[in-house]
This record gives sequence, C-alpha cells and structure tokens, in this order.
Amino acid sequence: MLPQCIKSVLWSYDTDKIDLNKHRQLIISQVLNFGTKEATDWLFRKYSKKDIVSELVNPRRGVWYPQILNYWQKKLNITIPSEKYKKAIKSLYDVNNNKNVLADN
Repeated sequence: MLPQCIKSVLWSYDTDKIDLNKHRQLIISQVLNFGTKEATDWLFRKYSKKDIVSELVNPRRGVWYPQILNYWQKKLNITIPSEKYKKAIKSLYDVNNNKNVLADN
C-alpha cells in the first residue's frame, strides 16, 4: 500500500492498482517532479539510487520540469545527455522549432 504522500503525486492514477515494480518509472518521475520531502525520502528508501539515477538519465518524454531535472542532476551529480534532456522537458514551447505551440502561426 502506498503512503498518502505518494498517492497525492499520482492524482490521475488509480493508486490501488499501482505496482511498485511495474510502475517504477512513473512513481520515480512523479515523486521527483511533485513530491514533498516526505515523498522523496520515501522514494530513496523504497528504490535504489541506481534505479532513481537510471530514470533521470533515461527520462520519460515530456514529463519533467526543467528546474526539477536540473536540481536532481546537481543533487545526484549526474549528467543527462542533451537530446534526452530536451525530449524530457514538459513544455508548451517547442524547443526544436523555437516557437510556442499554442501561438497562432
């Protein structure tokens, strides 16, 4: 069973169906992006540093905030390859075409 501090960052998922192993990438990315200190402490107790670093250097596409990804890179002394970093960033701005995706063209 997941603690409430983890359920709160998985707001759009049925947390009763979350499997800690199967949904590891989702849990790690959500907690690192939106979690409190309590949630991140739980995460580092539940998963190995290797698992967490693996998710950061191989991030899911379009789910990360740049400030958060930068913070964890510095905190864990890792480097995310530039192309993976760009694809990982959640944005309404298309970095590849240098334009706001909501703007009229």
